[in-house]
Amino acid sequence: MFPEVFRIGEFFLPTYGLLVAIAFLSAVSVTGVLAKRSGLAEDAVLNLAIYCALAGIAGAKLLMLIVDFRYYAGRPGELLSFSTLQAGGIFYGGLIGALMVAWVYTRRMGLPPLQTADAFAPGLAFGHAIGRLGCFSAGCCWGLECQRPWAVAFTNPKAITGVPLNTPLHPTQLYEAVSEALIFVVLYRFFGRPHKPGAVIGLYVFLYGGVRFIVEFFRYHDPGAPPGGLYTAQWISLALIACAVAGHFRSRRTLKVETPAA
Repeated sequence: MFPEVFRIGEFFLPTYGLLVAIAFLSAVSVTGVLAKRSGLAEDAVLNLAIYCALAGIAGAKLLMLIVDFRYYAGRPGELLSFSTLQAGGIFYGGLIGALMVAWVYTRRMGLPPLQTADAFAPGLAFGHAIGRLGCFSAGCCWGLECQRPWAVAFTNPKAITGVPLNTPLHPTQLYEAVSEALIFVVLYRFFGRPHKPGAVIGLYVFLYGGVRFIVEFFRYHDPGAPPGGLYTAQWISLALIACAVAGHFRSRRTLKVETPAA
């Protein structure tokens, strides 16, 4: 756990914020390269990346407030607290918000939506992997108590995330970081092969949905039975996996229909 890069008096540079900034720049860099390889308008794609980032921040915060509605309803003063403002929110809320903005923007700018999404997918996975390292440094999104050899114990009292200190926990942040790094490698290699528009983003949604569904079993949640035995992120994971699978089979059916005509 390393919540601060440095501190001078009351000013300090949070490690989480620094890594999120690096994650964004890295994701944009990868996306720019792949957009150029796809023949997409690079300036329009980079502008879209900025809009998606802003929508992602807003969406992640909004879903966090929705999921933790009871907590914030009983503590309205926490809405503008430093810990709430610093919190990254829920990734799925950011992903959904970014996808909505991307859909509107690509249609207005004449960009092919699926090809554009494909160019974004590897960079999204790469940036998310770095971002989860930021979560690990800040102590947020921590796991359940764990007695495995790879368990980690956060010890820095400067943590403002509520993570229990000096307790061995599942390093769920690292589980996701490593998984996202592997997904990035798979997507980047897949992108370089012939594929139908939408195949790369579909593969990303499928793979990350599976990873997130599993990781949620090892992640700490507020006490209380989740609806239907699964947590919100797991229900969203299942919905996204279903969409990815449906899109894959629809693409295959379309290909079969077009092949005889060709």
